[in-house]
Amino acid sequence: MLSKRIIACLDVRDGKLAKSVKFVNTRDIGDPVEKAREYYLDGLDELVFYDITASSDKRNIMLGVVEAVAEQVFIPLSVGGGVRAVQDATDLRLAGAEKINVNSAAVKRPALIAECAEAIGTQNIVLSMDIIKVSASELIPSGYEIVINGGRTPMGMDALAWALQGEHLGAGELVVNSIDADGTREGYEIELTRMISEAVRIPVIASGGAGLPEHLAAVLKEGKADAALVASMVHFGDYKVSELKRYLHGQQIKMRMSW
Repeated sequence: MLSKRIIACLDVRDGKLAKSVKFVNTRDIGDPVEKAREYYLDGLDELVFYDITASSDKRNIMLGVVEAVAEQVFIPLSVGGGVRAVQDATDLRLAGAEKINVNSAAVKRPALIAECAEAIGTQNIVLSMDIIKVSASELIPSGYEIVINGGRTPMGMDALAWALQGEHLGAGELVVNSIDADGTREGYEIELTRMISEAVRIPVIASGGAGLPEHLAAVLKEGKADAALVASMVHFGDYKVSELKRYLHGQQIKMRMSW
């Protein structure tokens, strides 16, 4: 059995670490490079960095911040926000990113996933999905809809169907981000995560809602996620990465332990 992972998410706006609740009321909370290094030294498995306004502002991602983070941490670094073409993915790889996250641009033009996978490898392409719960319908049979542009634009796309299409096109991992749970610290969307985890053959990263160690255990066990993404609970100092890993290890969840 592969070890489960804890991934810290750094949302960056104008070069500063930011945090929101359900993608609104965003505020600056510190320096992303400093936080990245802190988590790396405390045993973090992986880091994901999102330029949260690159897509909505229609601009390219801030390569300088990526380079600065890559110089400070020596764990897998995944980067997203504003990736619209193979050249964007290539630029990020050269800046130090190991994995590239695609989201809004891939929803608009799914071929982007296949193009990037061919250029830099399936294992390096992560399809990040922002999802809201809606009433099940003929258009959205799963009851979960894809939204883009930082949660601002509903797309009328079924989340489960998009996850399967993304896998088929060449995504090597999926980030399942529940906007309804985002920043609430009330727990992950277990039903959504389990539904997608059971449907695909690639790793699924649960995102949105982590507030307690028990939330991570629940999504890794009941939600069948391969990794749990955390933000607020570590950014605000409620928990340390090492504490979370020791707790999960105590729950008989296989983790990479540095002790």
